[in-house]
Order: sequence, then C-alpha cells, then structure tokens
Amino acid sequence: MKYFIIAGEPSGDLHGSKLMRGIANSDSNASFSFCGGDRMVEVGGREGLIKHYKDMSFFGFVQVLKNLKTIFSQIDECKAAITAFNPDVIILIDYPSFNMRIAKWAKKRGMKVYYYIAPKVWAWKEWRVKGLKRYTDRIYTIFPFESDYFRSKGIEPTFCGNPLVDDIAQMRSSLPTREEFIEQNGLDSRPIIALLAGSRISEIDANLPDMVALSRRFSEYQFVVTAVPWIDRSVYDKYIASSSVRYLCSQTQQTLAHAEAAIVTSGTATLETALMGIPEMVLYHIPKLYEVLRPYVLKIPYVSLVNINLGREAVKEIVVAKVDIDSAAAELNSILKGGSKRDKMLADFAELSTLIGGEGASQRFATDIVNSLKNENSSTE
Repeated sequence: MKYFIIAGEPSGDLHGSKLMRGIANSDSNASFSFCGGDRMVEVGGREGLIKHYKDMSFFGFVQVLKNLKTIFSQIDECKAAITAFNPDVIILIDYPSFNMRIAKWAKKRGMKVYYYIAPKVWAWKEWRVKGLKRYTDRIYTIFPFESDYFRSKGIEPTFCGNPLVDDIAQMRSSLPTREEFIEQNGLDSRPIIALLAGSRISEIDANLPDMVALSRRFSEYQFVVTAVPWIDRSVYDKYIASSSVRYLCSQTQQTLAHAEAAIVTSGTATLETALMGIPEMVLYHIPKLYEVLRPYVLKIPYVSLVNINLGREAVKEIVVAKVDIDSAAAELNSILKGGSKRDKMLADFAELSTLIGGEGASQRFATDIVNSLKNENSSTE
C-alpha cells in the first residue's frame, strides 16, 4: 500500500521514521512519500521526500504572519504531491496548523486520513475537535488520558503506548558509563544537574537566565545545559559564558541518564525526564500578560505532561513572570539525593511508566494502521 506522511517538526520526523519502519515490517509492499526530515529519509529514501521540515517550521504569531505566502505555497505543493502519489492513506503527525488544512482538503476529495499523535486540543484550541471529527478517519493518541477526552467528544481514539519509551530504550542500549560520559565531554566528577531550557530560541531566552542564576546556588553540582542542534551555540553562550554551566549538544537523554536531577521548561521533555526516572522541577518564565490570561487560555491546570497524565502535581511547576530564585532553590534541594520530595517523586514516576506502557509502541501503532487499512479495503471489495 501507499502511505503519504506529513511531519513538520524534528519530533515528528523522529516519530515518523519509527512509524515508517513499523509499517514496512507489517506491509512488505509499503511505499512512502512524505514531508519530514533526515530520519524519515533513512527509511523512505531521498526520492520520497517532498519537503524537509526545516523549510516548514515557523513558530510564533509574528513569524507565521511574515511567512504566510510561503506557508500557503507549501500547502499547495503538498496537495499536488498527494494527488500525484494517490496514496491509500494520508498519515498526519501532530503539526496541526498545517495538517488540519490538509485533512480538510483530503477528506473532501474522498481520501483516507489518519492522524498520528493527535493535536493537544485538550490544552488549547479546542475548536479543532470538530475538524478532527469531521476530516479524519482514525486518531492515534500517545497519552492514556486522551482516550477519555476524545471519547467525551464523540471520537474513538486508538492508544498503543508512547514512542518515547522506545527512544529511551534504544539510547540505553548504547549508553556509555558515567566515567566514559564525563571523560568524553570534559566534565568533572561532581553530580550533574541537567538543564533542559527548551527547543526554541524564545524559550532559551526566557528560561536559561533563571537556570543559570539557580546554578550559582549549588557549587557542589555541575550544571549542564542540553542544547539542540538547530539552535546556534551563541544563543546559549550569551547566558552561560560568565557561569560554570557546561554546554552539551544533541545529548539530552545521555545527560539525563547520568544526572541526579533536572530543571525542565515544559512539553515532551518533562515526560522524557520522568520516564528515565530522573527527579525534576518545571521552570518556565512567561510574560506577565500570559500569567494573567493563563486561567482563561489554558484548558488544564498543569503544563507538565507528567502532571497531566497523573492528574496531580507530582512535579513542581514554577510557571510565572518573575521567578523567586530562593523558592526555586529550595524546590531543587528537595528533589536531590536526601531531599524530602525525591522518593515520592520516583514512586510517582514508576506509576507514570505503568500508565504509559512498555516498549514497542511504534510497531503497535504501525500494525494497527496497516491492519485497519487491509480490513477496510477487504470490506469494500
């Protein structure tokens, strides 16, 4: 069968590549055309790539507004590629601003549309639920709590686990020892506290200064900021150059694996840290206006995926316009070895791991996709 897949971000490229491998395992005649990145190219071949996510990623209202002409041109290019490929199914991976437009267009033309990693409509832009219900044939979710949410909206989702579990397992299979990791990266013997300051420049500008300020309270630890490769090092250096904070790029999971604790902005990184069993606190500096509007904009009481999935504040969330460094330091102390909150947090993380499920999620999702298509095709013959 023929699969057209759209991923518009690095995480989508990663999850898309694993899904494609799973589909190929379940469908020996699978062929792919896709918008994605280098990881998807490794599976589907360079000839299958229609558009690289690096040319598609526009974040923030201003950037989107400035690039509207380019975005609409890319949507038209994607539609033309879908028409030419004539797939058995279009698989959309997150990236809702772009993908919801494709879903609407495709469904009106009688194409089959599957949404893998559904948009986070339970947090914001809930109006998209109507579009998901109208323009998609199947929805695949990666968080267990989403099942009840979508059912309450008249949509029956499919949950097969979370592909992050597979990513972590793969990393651990080739993880260097702590001694090797320290030597390879020029670190010293002090315990590590990982700093996950975000994957966008705006997040780093907002959060890294407070993280650096916190590091100055804990001289007996070495703080390591885990950088992402698509952001230039100079963005980090302007905050860490005058501090003892170390810089490591493209080694987030490896750094976490050898860390005693972590300070994390938000998003998927909070779940990743918890599934690795590393105590954490969430620190996210937000504008004063958003702090005031947050209760009216955000549909849920938490920003951390750990707390959202558990339904309680297992991880402290410091999401404010002005961070109290004294209070933040006390919170960090409480999750370090010997701290008052550490054991309870680790127990909460064990519960979370059970909820999320074990390894093999990507293959389970892929198998369900292939089987559902085969069943639907056979029922129409």
